[in-house]
Amino acid sequence: MTIQHITGLLSHPEKEWKLIHNERCTIGKCYCSHVLALAAIPAICGFIGTTQFGWQIGGRDPVMLTTDSALTIAVIFYITMLVAVFSVGKMIQWMAKTYDSEQPLPTCIALSAFTATPLFLIGIMQLYPVLWLNFIVGLPALAYTVYLLYVGLPIMMEISKDKAFLFSSAVIAVGMVMLVAVLAATALLWGFGFEPAFTS
Repeated sequence: MTIQHITGLLSHPEKEWKLIHNERCTIGKCYCSHVLALAAIPAICGFIGTTQFGWQIGGRDPVMLTTDSALTIAVIFYITMLVAVFSVGKMIQWMAKTYDSEQPLPTCIALSAFTATPLFLIGIMQLYPVLWLNFIVGLPALAYTVYLLYVGLPIMMEISKDKAFLFSSAVIAVGMVMLVAVLAATALLWGFGFEPAFTS
């Protein structure tokens, strides 16, 4: 089911969103069939990339993390993505009343989960953590994620496209705030001694 939805969202998103909406997926099924597997891609690839290849800035030697440090970061990153999908879904449900839409939480979480598909998939680039390359490849994935949200929200939330445009923009704003909050929390943790451990 996950592969079918992935290919559908990439090739004919509007049609696939309608199929996802008609499935009425439960939270557990949505996570088990989609989120748990896809969220593992950036976490696992990030672990491999930071321990086997490392970052390279200019002509300097690659900077790599210790296995224990990379594993801890990968696990925390994975859990953070699972929580983020649920949190955005909850925020979508909370904001829905403003736009005359009331959908059950599973529908809102499905919208959040399937919208994030391109970001999960592009996580494979973490195998080779080169900043400029990740940036170049990541921008189109981010753009397509936004596109999926604008296409999927009116279908999943059953509202007009005019209202959905404003709703989608609000969801993006909430997502940006959540990202800043996660970055701030990361900086605080590093300040309290939870910074990454490097091999050299």
